Amino acid sequence: MSDTAFEFADRLTVDWLKTQYASGRLTPREAVLEIVRRAEADRDMNIWISPPTLAAIEPYLARLGELDPKRAPLWGIPFAVKDNIDVAHVPTTSGCADYAYVPSAHATVVRRLVEAGAIPVGKTNLDQFATGLVGMRSPYGEAHNALRPELISGGSSSGSAVAVARGQAVFALGTDTAGSGRVPAALNGLVGWKPSVGAWPADGMVPACESLDCITVFAHRLDDADLVDRTVRGLAPDDPWSKDISRRQGSERSLPARVYLPSDPPAFYGPFAEGYRLAWERAKAQLEQLGVAVEYADMALFEEAAALLYEGPWVAERWAALGEFVESHPGSAFPVTERILRTGADPAHHAADLFKAQHRLQALKRKAQQLLSDGALVLPTAGGTWTRDEARQEPIATNRAMGLYTNHCNLLDLCTVAVPAGLAGERLPFGITLFALSGQEDLLVGLADLYGDGRSHAQAQTAPELQSETRREPMLASATQPISQPTAESATLVAVCGLHMRGFPLEAQMKAHGSTFIREAHTAAKYKLVRLPTQPAKPGLLKQTAGGAAIALELWEMPLDRFGSFAAAIPAPLGIGKVELSDGTEVPGFICEGWAEREAADITAFGGWRSAMLSEVSAK
Repeated sequence: MSDTAFEFADRLTVDWLKTQYASGRLTPREAVLEIVRRAEADRDMNIWISPPTLAAIEPYLARLGELDPKRAPLWGIPFAVKDNIDVAHVPTTSGCADYAYVPSAHATVVRRLVEAGAIPVGKTNLDQFATGLVGMRSPYGEAHNALRPELISGGSSSGSAVAVARGQAVFALGTDTAGSGRVPAALNGLVGWKPSVGAWPADGMVPACESLDCITVFAHRLDDADLVDRTVRGLAPDDPWSKDISRRQGSERSLPARVYLPSDPPAFYGPFAEGYRLAWERAKAQLEQLGVAVEYADMALFEEAAALLYEGPWVAERWAALGEFVESHPGSAFPVTERILRTGADPAHHAADLFKAQHRLQALKRKAQQLLSDGALVLPTAGGTWTRDEARQEPIATNRAMGLYTNHCNLLDLCTVAVPAGLAGERLPFGITLFALSGQEDLLVGLADLYGDGRSHAQAQTAPELQSETRREPMLASATQPISQPTAESATLVAVCGLHMRGFPLEAQMKAHGSTFIREAHTAAKYKLVRLPTQPAKPGLLKQTAGGAAIALELWEMPLDRFGSFAAAIPAPLGIGKVELSDGTEVPGFICEGWAEREAADITAFGGWRSAMLSEVSAK
């Protein structure tokens, strides 16, 4: 790398990498080498089946020289692929070694990404044969949650979500039959995008329920998922399930006329049920403040459709796809997976029952179309989560609970976007899912924009230039690029280095004061970071007269008319002062009174509060 002080971002995004490439501070090869290093460091988390290696990735790096970065929208962007989707010359196992085959060609979705300049770095772990929502049904090991290893990661696209959350890919492909592209997003703090059924070609994917399956994407930013969607969407003539479902062109955002919420309180479960309930109440309150009409609807039709997936004849579709293999390879399938697949061989599932179920489903589809013709449905992505120990003890019941708010989706031909929605507990992300009718992805993007920014509908309509920018998360500034100051005189940058950062408990205070996340950054190499003996623990940032280190922080933009009340509420020994950044500029930010250092633990070596907390979790 050209700058020895370069800091490689923990969260990889398209814009961040493009900026590093354009500035010359980083090359795609260096990015890949860091990903290989991270994958090796996280080997015990069981993220990969075919892990990143420079030798395997080399042909894609070499091919970048043939592409114009200005014309290839994903030039040099590393991505991961769930191991039931074909990558040419790499084994596809679907989580079962005896099932493995080596394809000669990419799945169409992978091919379109590679043609756009993206780099497939490896194949990720999954619940075997994409059967599960917990991330534990794999002979390649249980994929660990990215934030709390004792918890489930979500499935079946477990490895794909964790790879993105751990900074080993910018985005990752998953698949979704009953929620596998959404549940892992919620449990690992990501965006999960499930397109309309058929909008992305599904050839080159090992089917679970072929008539319902979708390839999906996980990313940190909705913009990145949106870009992947626009890159791979479109009819594939040789794919019998492919459909021509187009998207609106340009950056203009649409909004649904109304948002539907469940009329009855959702059910919550697991050891964090109360935290999930409170997180849902907060999310619901925020939705009610967006300026979009909110109505409450009976969820009976969605619950009935969900029951058809595993209690009706669609379980036979899984057996149709995999039964011959299971019968001819005794002992090859994961025990709980085989148990579930064999339910599809029950003689009770006969043709007459299938037609009856299809007819009932058609009636439910019409009801859903009438309800959602001008709106979007919002539900918790999951009603809770489990420890991996709990999921081992009750593998069927825990898995069933995870699909409570997801199973209806593909049967009813809906598109969805799962987005982060605060925390349900310490390092415990909560997420909501936005549902719309087939082909209405743009309504979901507009609603997700509005929800993420917390602005009212009226404000969004009067400030379209802001609406199109709400998800653009700026990158770390390079050593030669000073961090820009707010463009509006009515706002100020605020440097935060602890519980007010994204994903931490006090992020809500930033948003409540009208703040917008701007970028990740670092202090000048003149600071000491300590862990204060408070409840909960907080960091203290102290400038040193000699020595010190660069400390990771976040820059937020806050309206000046809210800044005074925000600063006044900060408890001692913390306060607001001037923080010197790595480019030499100074901005208002959190500092700590010197006397507090005496009883605090020095955590400077971790380089930031987020890294210190992740290290603490790993140690546990």
